[in-house]
Amino acid sequence: MNEPALPEVFGEIPVWLVLIKVLGLFVLLVLIVLFTIWFERRVVARMQLRIGPNRAGPFGLLQTLMDGFKLALKEEIWPKSADGVIYFIAPVISAVCAFMAFAVIPMGPTVSMFGYETPLQLADFPVGVLYIIAIASIGVYGIVLSGWSSGSTYSLLGSLRSSAQVISYEIAMSLSFVAVFLFAGAMSTSAIVNAQTELWFIILLLPSFMIYAVSMVGETNRAPFDLPEAESELTGGFHTEYSSLKFAMFFLGEYINMVTVSALATTLFLGGWRAPWPLSLWSGANEGWWPMLWWILKVFAFIFVFVWLRGTLPRMRYDQFMKFGWKFLIPSAILWIIVVSVVRYVAIANDLNLAAVVVIFAVLLGVFIGVVSWVNGRRVPAPPEVPKVVDPFAGGFPVPPLPGQRLSEPAARPVTVGAASSQTQEEIENA
Repeated sequence: MNEPALPEVFGEIPVWLVLIKVLGLFVLLVLIVLFTIWFERRVVARMQLRIGPNRAGPFGLLQTLMDGFKLALKEEIWPKSADGVIYFIAPVISAVCAFMAFAVIPMGPTVSMFGYETPLQLADFPVGVLYIIAIASIGVYGIVLSGWSSGSTYSLLGSLRSSAQVISYEIAMSLSFVAVFLFAGAMSTSAIVNAQTELWFIILLLPSFMIYAVSMVGETNRAPFDLPEAESELTGGFHTEYSSLKFAMFFLGEYINMVTVSALATTLFLGGWRAPWPLSLWSGANEGWWPMLWWILKVFAFIFVFVWLRGTLPRMRYDQFMKFGWKFLIPSAILWIIVVSVVRYVAIANDLNLAAVVVIFAVLLGVFIGVVSWVNGRRVPAPPEVPKVVDPFAGGFPVPPLPGQRLSEPAARPVTVGAASSQTQEEIENA
């Protein structure tokens, strides 16, 4: 099997052109974020029979820009119990990592810029997808450090939730990439796009795409998986104590991450910047600057799904969310990798005996896991033992009893001096 080669033009362009591409990528991401926030407000308003932003600019397009200016000019509040240095660095880590992850995303083929032939991609190397996973893992440090440095219990709980959520769903997301690597024969983003010239991987590797689609929603802390910042439980989560520009950096990082996972899904499963059928029948559809338009349309199709989920699905319980990731997504991804590996081996070596044995083993293992999960789901856990007598002041604060409990010492009803004179001794004792 011949490994798809990387474009030969990487590294042959001057530094000033690289800086122009960096600036262009930065501006493009900021503009996409501004439009995405406006798009989300309008779509959710449509789902809820509202109008949405329609005042600032035509159709309210400048509303997000005005909100950004408002956040930047607001008064900045520093909690007294916050660790100053870490409190400041945490949002910077989240924003910088969000921008860095986009460096290896291919947005188009080789084009001519200022007399130089250069691909519409900032950089690429043989392990480009692993680079994105590594940057996404580092980005969670911004969330964890923000919760720890804020000096708030709710912020700390939100950051711990986020770390556990990212660890569990990054495992499933990374496993969904293995099948793509096996079929593409490379881990470079541009090489994976080149491997989908004839057939997109969403058709060949639909289970991998489904696993990734669920994992990317959990990875970005978006509804219905926005548990690290659940307003009903944590009053905002890890960014509760942040305001002004630092809060805007968290907000910016979250939406750029949403664009990044959408662009990665486009790259790995939807042919990247290549035109969909029947546009691909046009000879110039995959040449020049046109592919960048197809890439943007594919990315916004995923962004619409993000918005759609937020406007329709309720938030899950945290135990349900973690159970789904560890007991369903990860085992399913491992079983699918076994099947894909056997298929690739058969396609190369034509050894049907080993293929049959491994496929039967994978099917039996899947049936076993399904039966065990079904039995555990039907098992009703015994209710925890509740003490019959409780002390309302055991924790330092008065706590009301649960159903079936009674207080150890009933509190006496306060009696004023004037009222006591009109009561009998027996009534006072009964009180």
